[in-house]
Amino acid sequence: MNANDLKLYEKIHEGTKWFYPQERGLIAVWGREAVQFLNGLVTNDVAKIEDGATLLAAFPNAQGRLLAVVRVRRAGDEFLFETEGATRDKVFQNLFRFTFAGDFFVEDRSENYQYYSISDFGFRISDFEGIGFSDLRRGAGVFVPVDRAADFRGFAEAEGFAEIPDEVFETLRIERGIPLYGVDMDETTIVPELGLDDLISYTKGCYIGQEIIARIHFRGHVAKRLTGLIMSDSATAAGPDLSVPAAVAAGPSLSVPGAPATGPDLSVPGATATGSGAELKSADGKNAGRITSRTFSPKLQKTLALAYVRYDYLAEGTELTVNDSPATVKDLPFTG
Repeated sequence: MNANDLKLYEKIHEGTKWFYPQERGLIAVWGREAVQFLNGLVTNDVAKIEDGATLLAAFPNAQGRLLAVVRVRRAGDEFLFETEGATRDKVFQNLFRFTFAGDFFVEDRSENYQYYSISDFGFRISDFEGIGFSDLRRGAGVFVPVDRAADFRGFAEAEGFAEIPDEVFETLRIERGIPLYGVDMDETTIVPELGLDDLISYTKGCYIGQEIIARIHFRGHVAKRLTGLIMSDSATAAGPDLSVPAAVAAGPSLSVPGAPATGPDLSVPGATATGSGAELKSADGKNAGRITSRTFSPKLQKTLALAYVRYDYLAEGTELTVNDSPATVKDLPFTG
């Protein structure tokens, strides 16, 4: 993180307003049988979503492994899905294949909108024909029609909002413990391993992958779970690599009118800091898991990591090692 980015990062933690455009998918579903089909595909109960509200959910495969994490918004007779850029096509294809089976319709509207994450939202999204999403875990974001995106951006800048560079966003993402698809989660991840309890309903009817997910919940536990690590200085003496792929230029948000003040949406594609895949060891030398993302937090003055840690070592405060240097298990998020 260069000096200018560090100054902006510090101002953000002091309350400076900011915005971050990013690539997200927007997929609409409607029809008389929409609830029936959707509840057979996702982990949460879409029937309970009130008009204008948002629900976090996952698409699992038949083995309970993760295809995508999404947010679902009820908008009258429609259900709107917000996806990560990396999972947009996967979600669309999973939904579209059922359009031949009943009164169920799907449309990918992503190309018509620009997604923005923005902090301290002080104006109505309806002024820009925006579509807002929010949840307590990930914060909030808004899709703005592409022909209104310049107006939205100009207004934000005129109001003193600063655009977040990628390195700053990646640091904020990890500080808040938000997993990124393709980095911290993928199709090898069993949905409960994410540790996001509000992602799953254990009381609704059957859905694809439910048997595996329910068995883990009611009869046992996950073998590993995504959690945080605080690294020792010696583990990162060279400092973290915070370079960001050029393909990822896009990004979070805080509050939308009518939504809880929940902090930024930090679920967006960013760069993986050094340390991905590094093996964790227990005190007696056993494999204890692996790191997926790592960054240095100027606020905490610590190097932080997201990691899948084996069940026996998940208790906060457990001491592990990475490359023979200490790392301490920390419940997520690191910061609010």
